[in-house]
Amino acid sequence: MLKAYITHVAAALPAQRVENAAGRLQKKTGIVARRIAAEGETAGDLAFRAAEKLFAAGVERSSIDFLMLCTQSPDYFLPPTTCILQDRLGLPRACGAFDYDLGCSGYVYGLGIAKGFIESGQARRVLLLTAETYSKYIHPEDGATLPLFGDGATATLVEGIETERAGLDGFVYGTDGSGAEKLIVPVGGQRHPYAATAIEETRDTYGNVRTNRHLSMDGSGIMNFALDVVPKALTEILAKTHLAKADVDYYVFHQANRFMLRYLQQECGLDGLPYWNDVTEVGNTVSSSIPIALCDLLNERPSETLHHVVLMGFGVGLSWGGCVVDLTRMK
Repeated sequence: MLKAYITHVAAALPAQRVENAAGRLQKKTGIVARRIAAEGETAGDLAFRAAEKLFAAGVERSSIDFLMLCTQSPDYFLPPTTCILQDRLGLPRACGAFDYDLGCSGYVYGLGIAKGFIESGQARRVLLLTAETYSKYIHPEDGATLPLFGDGATATLVEGIETERAGLDGFVYGTDGSGAEKLIVPVGGQRHPYAATAIEETRDTYGNVRTNRHLSMDGSGIMNFALDVVPKALTEILAKTHLAKADVDYYVFHQANRFMLRYLQQECGLDGLPYWNDVTEVGNTVSSSIPIALCDLLNERPSETLHHVVLMGFGVGLSWGGCVVDLTRMK
């Protein structure tokens, strides 16, 4: 029986490293520095570099039969960035390709889609890309948001393997669109087009500046949302997979910031268990945060010890998603 497994994962970061100012915010968030895309450097460029790392590691381009990209900063409104990447990467013309617009829960969603393609017989090897350049959406004088987000991309090969054991399991998804405005860029789409919408600048009581063309985030609202949905989702995932909390080899949640991750660890009852919390050098890289954390984890732990790794994404939408992955087939 064909089961979907993650067999390769790689990350690509922009060359430019920007340090956050030392002080209360840095200490609270744990974000010392971030990688920021250069002018003219796009999510597509970063995704291309991440994918090339996999091919340099021995993955055959001709073996890819589906390509997906999770991004909220595409190279163009249309065509899809994946169509351009199919050509840039030299992938077969028989390769299916599409973009999907999702943020911090997007990696889990992509794994779920890849599992569906493989285990229904529609594909054998799916290349899942994540790439984001949120820095281009943030006002340079928005000191509340700018220090949180970094740019980056990842490439994950999800491959069909003949086995009875699931490599991707226990998927849980959720959506609460009533919280859409908690993390939003108000102007730029068809609802409020650039040409027809006046620029409105605001300055909050702390002196942070943004306009309606920049990212607006309700930090406390996102925090409360995560504390509400993540513990419930974790309980559901463990029930679906018949795992106790102590059976899990590692917990890798969306790497938003150290403060939020610490609270989630407490609320989920995971104190003392293997739990990834390291945003020091990259910050919040949106859909790339979980796979970047997996790259770092795999540098510290042998893949053969990672039979049950819980992934949990949550954020813009508002949306959330989680699952259990078996990383023992990593190459």
